[in-house]
Amino acid sequence: MSELAGTPHAAASHTGAGSMDATATKAGPGRSGLAGFASRHGIYLFLIALIVVSGIVAPSFLRGDNISNMLMQMAPLGIVVIGQTFVILVRGLDLSVSSVMATAAVAATSFSGTNADLPAVLGLGLAIGLGTGLANGLLITKRRVSPFLATLATMIVLQGIRFAWTQGAPSGSVPPLLRTVGSQAFYGVPYNLMVMVVLAVVFGLVLHASTFGRKVYITGGNPLTARLVGIGADRVTIACYMISGGLAAIAGLVLSGFVGIVDNWVGRGFELDSIVAAVIGGVALSGGRGSIPGALAGAAILTVVFNAVLLFGLPVQFQIIIKGAVIILAAAFYMRRAH
Repeated sequence: MSELAGTPHAAASHTGAGSMDATATKAGPGRSGLAGFASRHGIYLFLIALIVVSGIVAPSFLRGDNISNMLMQMAPLGIVVIGQTFVILVRGLDLSVSSVMATAAVAATSFSGTNADLPAVLGLGLAIGLGTGLANGLLITKRRVSPFLATLATMIVLQGIRFAWTQGAPSGSVPPLLRTVGSQAFYGVPYNLMVMVVLAVVFGLVLHASTFGRKVYITGGNPLTARLVGIGADRVTIACYMISGGLAAIAGLVLSGFVGIVDNWVGRGFELDSIVAAVIGGVALSGGRGSIPGALAGAAILTVVFNAVLLFGLPVQFQIIIKGAVIILAAAFYMRRAH
């Protein structure tokens, strides 16, 4: 058993370095220099190139206020992407994140709307997110429901609960401190971006520098090996879904502060955007490979593209077309790397 334990842990450590490193390893030892650097850091080079090209085509793109606005828009998506990364690494996906975001936001505004309510707001929001994640994890691991159907079901259930609670017309106000965090900046640096960075560092350490993180990679990379070495794959999977749900709730609260009003559809579309961002960033849909920095780079790419579409004077509908094209390209790129 000790011999078995050594091999997957070493493999997990290698995988934890990120999808780009795994790609470089597959390419063979002869791949070095510029080609090897591009292979390992291609997603970041593409992001830089995209920013440069957008700035050339539309000079207003690089204005300080536009960059601050993009960072503010990216932060809620980035928070969701962190959680979605955990789920995809264990061969799953979470379609319920947008509904968790909206439900947490609606619950947050059902109080008096003062800063004194913030502890209750955060507590209720996290309870909704963690509870949804627990339900998703149990359905998938104990009842063997597919991740798609399980998270789709919880998404619909939450929608029904939310509309029953609000009668289709939510009312209330966002606490002032939440408004500040969601829509204000400190010398051009958005507060919600600071929240995202802190969460990225914390969960990055959990994923890339802890025993639990190694278990996540082993469970996603080879569930059979995980069971052979005594890893509770079901518990790891449930924990990943709870992380995704909890972070989605936080993102919903942050986004409600950005929007500033009560909305039954806060976070709509984030379920697909977060999956696309993670895949663009090198998180393998087959599980066991990917990193949080790469996934956040994918979120940044989506944000830059959507912003550039508007600055280029193109109709907003082009965002939907581009999103579909990005999904196709990401899937094609993933399939090419898999072979």
